[in-house]
Amino acid sequence: MTNIAFFGLGNMGASMAKNLVKAQLNVTVFDLVESQVQLLADAGAKPSKSVAEAVENADIVISMLPAGKHVESLYFDDDGIVNHLTGKALFIDCSTIESSSAISIGKQLKSHGHRFIDAPVSGGVAGAAAGTLTFIVGGDKADFDEAHTCLQAMGKNIFHAGDVGAGQVAKICNNMLLAILMAGTSEALQMGIDNGLDPKVMSDIMLQSSGRNWTLELYNPCPGVMPNVPSSNDYQGGFLVDLMNKDLGLAMSTAANNESVVPLGQLAKSIFQMHGNAGNGRLDFSSVFNAYKHG
Repeated sequence: MTNIAFFGLGNMGASMAKNLVKAQLNVTVFDLVESQVQLLADAGAKPSKSVAEAVENADIVISMLPAGKHVESLYFDDDGIVNHLTGKALFIDCSTIESSSAISIGKQLKSHGHRFIDAPVSGGVAGAAAGTLTFIVGGDKADFDEAHTCLQAMGKNIFHAGDVGAGQVAKICNNMLLAILMAGTSEALQMGIDNGLDPKVMSDIMLQSSGRNWTLELYNPCPGVMPNVPSSNDYQGGFLVDLMNKDLGLAMSTAANNESVVPLGQLAKSIFQMHGNAGNGRLDFSSVFNAYKHG
């Protein structure tokens, strides 16, 4: 049986690793937070106390970490994975990082005889728990095909975007558009409220009109309009403002690399940055709705 080593057991990673276990795959886990390792051990994963122990006999390495610097450190530091693997492995990084970092990581791993795909995800904490994530993959087609069984255990939609780094570019383009849609939807709803309209009625009208979009259909930012979304739970859970700001920063960096024209992306970045700086960084990104309220 294929041996999987999973690193990064945060809100997303823990659920992803659990779904690998549910699919009856052989999963060894490691995280700096021991309680998270124990949580996965209770779910049926094999716990490990070190990087070296986690990758012993590993065929596939999966990482889900906050930023590119964390991925590079995990892979290449003195106590990094490449210094402990006894065989050749396929690395699957599900973190959202700069595409240039993904390309660099892929080249470094190749020099060590390993293979690499970048596979950032869309779908948030709820999607990770439900096993319905979207994976956006960059890498060789043969490596994508080999990774498919693992990815299918954690997600519903799996796309091959192109070569290494392409997954990151596609993910950042998507999240930039998501930020623009959330800000625009919030702005339109609040303008309707300011003029005496019921936000539920306004939402229903736009859902059947040309303004229809994902945020209206599945993630309405106005409290009380839609059940079971963060806006109706004091903006708790979901995708944090801090994380959206991180992704918008990556989007602007990616745009600058190729001189892409992104005025709406830049405006969305400014809006979410101000919202985060106002103390809302740990709220769901739909809380940007509050930035449009009077007073």
